[in-house]
Amino acid sequence: MDAKVCLVTGATSGIGRATAEAFARDGLQVVMVSRDMARGEAARSEVVSKTRNQSVEVMVADLSSLESVRRLAAGFESEGRRLDIMINDAAVFTPQRQVTPEGLELMLATNFLGPFLLTRLLLPRLRASSPSRIINVTAPSTTRPDLEDLQGAKKFGALNAFGASKAADLLFTYALARRVGGGVTVNAYHPGIVKTNLMRQAAAPVRFMTSLVALFAGATPERAAQGIVQLATSDRFAMTTGKLVRNDKEISAPFIDDAELQDSLWRAASRLVGLPENL
Repeated sequence: MDAKVCLVTGATSGIGRATAEAFARDGLQVVMVSRDMARGEAARSEVVSKTRNQSVEVMVADLSSLESVRRLAAGFESEGRRLDIMINDAAVFTPQRQVTPEGLELMLATNFLGPFLLTRLLLPRLRASSPSRIINVTAPSTTRPDLEDLQGAKKFGALNAFGASKAADLLFTYALARRVGGGVTVNAYHPGIVKTNLMRQAAAPVRFMTSLVALFAGATPERAAQGIVQLATSDRFAMTTGKLVRNDKEISAPFIDDAELQDSLWRAASRLVGLPENL
């Protein structure tokens, strides 16, 4: 009961699944977030079998649905439990523009708005459990989010929209780190090229290139998870906040220091998810 509690989104496959297993192997209590209970329970059973850690559970939420995210947060909050580590890993790629029932572009909703909302709703638990850590799994995207057309309603390109959603995760990381105050650190982690199925719906040339690069230069999800777990638990990173980390080192990214862009995106995201700008 004294073990740290970590919550991992996208926990049924790829990096998220490997990260959940790594935390469980280290003896932490793990909450695996899955869109589907059956798939989540199957992943949980595998993690428990491999790690012999029974303190692993599944909570259901579709990160593309703001209402689903609110239910997850409310369920977690109602239990009054601690939350020491939060890993935002869930991500999707879609080749065409898709709109959720709530009227949100799917990649923006899943990759950015869902994690933005969930993190803000669970901040009371993270603060109550401080020192605690938030890690957003993303990449140093070169695609600057278009604040006049965040959802790609005027102009949509799949790779551009995906890149913008990952850049938004970075900007959110820096903006939250400046706002959250002491006791909670907020960082982004770039896992590099990883052998996952994230780009399975991309156009054939993109699939071929990403598969080829991953084959020869890609890390396994388990290798990527090692860096995430270290950032989340090592004393070395206890005071690190507002950084993008890759292989235990701080790296840079385009428009990383643009506080005006960070704040503008923060305001836009707050409006879209129905939260006040102030924490």
